[in-house]
Amino acid sequence: MSQTQNKALLFDIDGTLADTDPLHLAAFNRVLGPHGHTFDHARFGRELQGFSNASIGERFLAHEPTERRAVVLGEKERIFRELVAGQIVPVPGLLALLDRADAAGVPMVAVTNAPRANAELLLSGLGIAHRFKALVIGDELAHGKPHPLPYLEGLRLAGASAQASLAFEDSRSGIQSATAAGIATVGMRTGLSHADLIAAGAVASSRAFDDPELIRLVASAMTWQETTW
Repeated sequence: MSQTQNKALLFDIDGTLADTDPLHLAAFNRVLGPHGHTFDHARFGRELQGFSNASIGERFLAHEPTERRAVVLGEKERIFRELVAGQIVPVPGLLALLDRADAAGVPMVAVTNAPRANAELLLSGLGIAHRFKALVIGDELAHGKPHPLPYLEGLRLAGASAQASLAFEDSRSGIQSATAAGIATVGMRTGLSHADLIAAGAVASSRAFDDPELIRLVASAMTWQETTW
């Protein structure tokens, strides 16, 4: 059995592969503002970031019927896709990490609460859709993040064990989901602070994938030689 056979790298998408949170914040303010809810960066990080649209609708559009909530939040996603078009840039060091994982035969899975249209737009915009063995959409499962099910499904599709794998997340709910699935998780500081990410359960945090500390951590977990990355 290959030493990499039960390993996997699992990635959130928004705020982890690309720093898209400011655009999500703008889109949420456009559709939830008329309903009396406005968000700054800090409130976005606490109450919106990483949560499914279903749970956001239940919380902030409770006065609306379920069908109307879906319409409002569908408009939010349309606005986001309009804003993000042509502005999809990978977090520094991402492509080198994906190259190293491919070379080592380590499968990669994207795990997100974003709608499939958004996830596919971002992965194709980054030019990396083909690099992932699977794309797990939280809203297509019985439970999204922060429930562990999305990451458990990602492990299943990768044929990997939680103990031998690593996850990368930028939100509290995402970190909670991955750690509840038993996966050591690196928090990406695209939106939250080191203290916030560690408090949510991350084992470490990093601003980018080319951070030397992150490279050492991943090389150790995956039993890679740092010099070959």
